[in-house]
Amino acid sequence: MMSPICLVENHPSCRKNRDGQKVLPNGQSWRPQLLLLSYSMKILSEATNLSKPQESFDNRKLFGFRSRSPPLPYLLNWLLQPRPHPKLSADQENADSDIDLDDLSDSDQEEEEDEYDQLPSFKPLKKAQIAKLSKEQRKAYTEEYDYRVKLLQKKMWREELRRMKEMKKKGKVSADDYGYLGEEDPENGGPAAVPVPLSDMVLPPSFDSENPAYRYRLLEPTSQFLARPVLDPQGWDHDCGYDGVNLEQSLAIANSFPAAVTVQLTKDKKDFTMHLDSSVAAKHGENGSSMAGFDIQNIGKQLAYIVRGDTKFKILKRNKTGAGVAVTFLGESVSTGLKVEDQIALGKRVILVGTAGTVRSQGESVHGANLEVRLREADYPIGQDQSSVGLSLVKFRGDLALMVNLVSQFSLGRNYKMTVRAGVNNKLSGQISVRTSSSEQLQIALVAVLPIVRAICNTIWPRASENYSIY
Repeated sequence: MMSPICLVENHPSCRKNRDGQKVLPNGQSWRPQLLLLSYSMKILSEATNLSKPQESFDNRKLFGFRSRSPPLPYLLNWLLQPRPHPKLSADQENADSDIDLDDLSDSDQEEEEDEYDQLPSFKPLKKAQIAKLSKEQRKAYTEEYDYRVKLLQKKMWREELRRMKEMKKKGKVSADDYGYLGEEDPENGGPAAVPVPLSDMVLPPSFDSENPAYRYRLLEPTSQFLARPVLDPQGWDHDCGYDGVNLEQSLAIANSFPAAVTVQLTKDKKDFTMHLDSSVAAKHGENGSSMAGFDIQNIGKQLAYIVRGDTKFKILKRNKTGAGVAVTFLGESVSTGLKVEDQIALGKRVILVGTAGTVRSQGESVHGANLEVRLREADYPIGQDQSSVGLSLVKFRGDLALMVNLVSQFSLGRNYKMTVRAGVNNKLSGQISVRTSSSEQLQIALVAVLPIVRAICNTIWPRASENYSIY
């Protein structure tokens, strides 16, 4: 298929013919050709629309129902995603589900705390005092300071774990864990809502008085109900860019069944999207829990209604096994899915995670499996350095798709952090992304040189940049 083009020359010093019309270097007038091309394309477009056969009216389309088959690979990928179970505050041992309180013995905690308490006194220096030190003295001071900060963080973290462990033994959850916190209101007899500032909005790279980030500071009462705007990063210039709202609510049903609900509504001039994620969990003793959920999300121009449930059990001390099912209603089609997952911790640094599942609908089925190996720092979560290697397999309609992913997050000195992501499939196509963050302003400014160098290279060697593509 060839796309028609029309050459245009609109430079102020462009030549003109006897009629005063601007002409091309070959002497032809480009204005009539441009008008002819525009009108002809419009006429052909209208003729194409009229020549299309009119489809018979189907009352099912009036309500958004269609008979086409659902996207099974997408549903399988959604099914295999890990989902944490809602927990009561007394059961939330740590933000990381891989860390178990039973793995931390009291002797280890006392040894770490004694090591910090036995350190001699240390007085932090000011910037002016650090500047007067020699290079060797500055290095020794920095190492000692970082070492003490790390030990202090370990001590505070273990104290928090000990407090959580005591709450877990008591097995009591107060009503304030899922309501307003703070002092009681003497007039109403209920808890007083203390407004706290929300996290600041992301500021634009340059000052713009029309941006609401410079005009508003939000206050939110300390409740479990949270309402936040949804920012569209691809918005128009001089526009606030907020075209949706996100609502989150956490509660405890009968003080025994934790539940979480998240709703996100987005509306622009053309499309309206809705995403609902709701779940409720129930514990089975100390080593198991079950979760049931109901989700609504947009798949194309349709709404998919998903009913899901899964159960997780801790069979051994370092082994967690689970299974789940999901039923998706998309138009007139019904898709059913089943998955099994297993997680094994090899020591405190290596974790193996495996998930396998299948989704079936309208006589078709798709099978897939994910295998991931995680390696993290010995002092995790105090140290955030970690790496993971993942392998994904998907078989659909006789075709086998293979994908290998690598994610590595590590620190370069005291002021630099780097994250490397790489992925490649069996067709030898993929992508690599490198993200670097630094607390030094000068180094951050030097990063801007990279796109400038790339633009210069594309200008000098345009063919090399056109031939290379990751797609």
